[in-house]
Parts: sequence; structure tokens; C-alpha cells
Amino acid sequence: MLQRIQTVYLLFAAIVSAGLIFVLHLWVTNEDVIVYAKDNLLYLGLFLGSALVSLITIFKYKNRKSQFMLGRLNIILNFILLGFFVYQSLKVSGETAVSEKGIGMLLPIVSIVFLALANKAIKKDEDLVKSVDRLR
Repeated sequence: MLQRIQTVYLLFAAIVSAGLIFVLHLWVTNEDVIVYAKDNLLYLGLFLGSALVSLITIFKYKNRKSQFMLGRLNIILNFILLGFFVYQSLKVSGETAVSEKGIGMLLPIVSIVFLALANKAIKKDEDLVKSVDRLR
């Protein structure tokens, strides 16, 4: 059922992961160069992978367990992306290349929130179906 609330949450997560990365910058270097996710292939791949998993999850509505599992996988993917951002901004050795952090570094957190809300709604649907099956 595409009209469920988890579809909206997953669509928002896909928009955050695929659309806003081209608008919001990740950081500004010491040489005043603005870095976007499209400038680094690893970050671009992880963001677009997260968006793709969100879109695949939307159309797995007939199998709620698979949908829930893909949501968790997407949350883990966003935590990995967030870990890369933390590592990049807090390099231990030498002068860091990041002088000013951008709002784009918070995009995985926003995506994780939407994915957690979607998983909560999927779990609620699964519990509802199980309770109806008990009444039969």
C-alpha cells in the first residue's frame, strides 16, 4: 500500500539523500573552496546508494519484514556516511583540510530520523496485521 505514512517518510529520506546533496555544501576548505558531495565519489555513492535503498524500500510494501530490514540497512549506511564525515572533520594528524563545516554534514542525521520513523510505522503495521490474524 503506497498510501501509508512510511511511504512519505521513505520518500523524504530519498529526497534528503539524493536531492539536497547538490544544494547544500559539506564543508569549506582552508583555501575557501566549497566542497559538495558530488566532488567526492565516495560520498556521492553513499548518498545515492541510500536514496536508492529508500526508493526500493517504498516498493517492497507487500513484504513488511523485507521493508523493515532494508530500512535498518539504510540506517547503517547513513551511520557509515556520518562516520566518514566525522573522520574528515576531525583528522588527528596535521592540519585539517576542513575549516568550516557546512549544513550538508547533517543530512545523514536527517535521513536517519526519517528512516527511523518509517521503520516505526512499518513495525506498527506488522503488529496490526499480527493482531488481526490472532482474531481469525
